[in-house]
Amino acid sequence: MDPLASMRLYTLSKRHFVLVFIVFFVCFGLTVFIGIAGPKIIDESTFSASKLISNNTLNTGPFHLKSPPLSTYNQQLWLTCLIQLSQTDGMEFSKEVDMKVEIKGVMNDASVRNIYDSVHNRSRLLHCGATCDEIIVVHLGYLNYTQYQINVNFTKLQTMKYKINEVIFTWKVYNPSFSQVEIWFRFVFVVFTFMVTCLFAHSLRKFSMRDWGIEQKWMSVLLPLLLLYNDPFFPLSFLMNSWFPGMLDDLFQAVFLCALLLFWLCVYHGFRVQGERKCLTFYMPKLFIVGLLWLSAVTLGIWQTVNELHDPTYQFKVDTGNFQGMKVFFLIVVSLYILYLIFLIVRACSELKNMPYIDLRLKFLTALTFVVLVISIAILYLRFGAKVLQDNFVSELSTNYQNSAEFLSFYGLLNFYLYTLAFVYSPSKNARYDSELKDNPAFSMLNDSDDEVIYGDYEEMPLQNGRAIKASTKYEDETDSD
Repeated sequence: MDPLASMRLYTLSKRHFVLVFIVFFVCFGLTVFIGIAGPKIIDESTFSASKLISNNTLNTGPFHLKSPPLSTYNQQLWLTCLIQLSQTDGMEFSKEVDMKVEIKGVMNDASVRNIYDSVHNRSRLLHCGATCDEIIVVHLGYLNYTQYQINVNFTKLQTMKYKINEVIFTWKVYNPSFSQVEIWFRFVFVVFTFMVTCLFAHSLRKFSMRDWGIEQKWMSVLLPLLLLYNDPFFPLSFLMNSWFPGMLDDLFQAVFLCALLLFWLCVYHGFRVQGERKCLTFYMPKLFIVGLLWLSAVTLGIWQTVNELHDPTYQFKVDTGNFQGMKVFFLIVVSLYILYLIFLIVRACSELKNMPYIDLRLKFLTALTFVVLVISIAILYLRFGAKVLQDNFVSELSTNYQNSAEFLSFYGLLNFYLYTLAFVYSPSKNARYDSELKDNPAFSMLNDSDDEVIYGDYEEMPLQNGRAIKASTKYEDETDSD
């Protein structure tokens, strides 16, 4: 047990622990219900290509498409294509489709300008079974114009075995109502996180940092990173037409999530390593594993963003070899991390189960983290269990979203998880008072054994007022001497 900055965790009864978990679930459930009642994330505008051209040219085009009017609250723009065949005989097949894409932007004065100097030539893999999968034609990560005109031509479709009945194009953008909900909820979480961070720092202000527990030290790091995870700069993406705010948001999220992964490794190992924890042997292996995760995630995000800036038709499988290599590397590092974390948890549980205070810290962290991981897996399954926009591994949005419940639940889950940890790891109300009594020579009797306190001499009894009793004792001695 930490001698000075003792945690509130030590003073909680079973009833208090139950109450902590109830409050956690109530707060999390509230964000889920707000999300369910909130607006859907994606607005779609669908139309049939047969209304633009004759059926004889459905397999080639050209298709002259004009997006709906756009604002910065739409955030991003997708153009997808769904090919409907007359019949497939129940057979599954894949076919490579080449397309030529020309993108133009409509200015505020209704003038049209070419965004890129050349026409983009890209290939997509069309997979068909009972129906054909939707393919992405264009993805624009930020919007510089109020409207876009896109001309699309297909090749190789005319050599298909089956006749094409229809080609359906769909414009997909963020719902402006969802963008406003996102701004407000991020703002609320930023304010709450700032308040929790200040309160936690204020509670530890009277204690030397060397007296903090390992959880308290980590919370002083994670709470400021949670502030960045909520991204106080997020409104900049609606005030400036640039890729920078979006890249900054991705960077903040990667830093916080990797710091959380590092926190779990360090704490579960730190329970067994009391005293000085050397950087080389304790921190470096963990930093190496989590650093690889952070590097691969940031590299994939930057890679996608930079290439999309030069070519909106770019997708990862255009560079299949490097993409698959990076994907395999990422999965290997994730597997290594999970195995290492399980090893540390098993070792900690087996070695520390009989230690009263360490055992309490271990059980609480494991229980709360297990709940958070189960909910996170459920959210990720709901988000990516159905079809995801094609061929993207990092930063695409699932078309399965019907409302903002998944977004708000995931953000709320991580925020309330850190708020709960900050509450139980903050010093108890009497922590400073108890430490002063123990360290003050005037009250050194409090450090004596129970036998000395109960059966000691009259002069050695615990004092209510040290100076007064000392003065009265001195007076009695002088009276006796007279």
